[in-house]
Amino acid sequence: MLDETLLHDRLRRVRLLVMDVDGVLTDGGVYLGGEVPLKRFSVRDRAGIKYLLRAGIGVAFVSGHESLAVVQLAADLGVEEVHQRALRKWPVVEAMLERLGISLDEMAYMGDDLIDLPVLLRAGLALTVPEAQPEVLERVQGVTRNGGGHGAVREVAEALLRAQGRWTELLARYLQVEIPESESPGS
Repeated sequence: MLDETLLHDRLRRVRLLVMDVDGVLTDGGVYLGGEVPLKRFSVRDRAGIKYLLRAGIGVAFVSGHESLAVVQLAADLGVEEVHQRALRKWPVVEAMLERLGISLDEMAYMGDDLIDLPVLLRAGLALTVPEAQPEVLERVQGVTRNGGGHGAVREVAEALLRAQGRWTELLARYLQVEIPESESPGS
């Protein structure tokens, strides 16, 4: 489980959440049988990404594979940093951080497999999902309660927003419901 108290200081510093796709944004499965392989994305994860972007926290996808589904997801959500076919992820992430002016301490990275280790070992905050490779699980600062493709990204988004004092503001937007005068108490 992601311990927000233990990770509070690291969560507060994050300006960019970078994540692997397969195994983090998806459960690692691919649907074959049609013309194009399909991936399943959680609507909870999608909402978490939107909340981060609205709060001014950047989001980036870095994947070793290439998929039209990832391009579509990024376009739908407004994620501008999408790097696919990144078999060596660290050089891609390093160049992105330099271009964006973000330090390692200001970056959180979510990955689940050996290919993610070079970035996880350098990130200011290294996170993974419960199904990650044992070598990853033993080298990160936090493991989500939810699995990859099943709300893990949303869990991290909420933790980031809470640590940065932005969750209450987000929640307030949804609690501001106008009640018609005819339905208000006392009328």
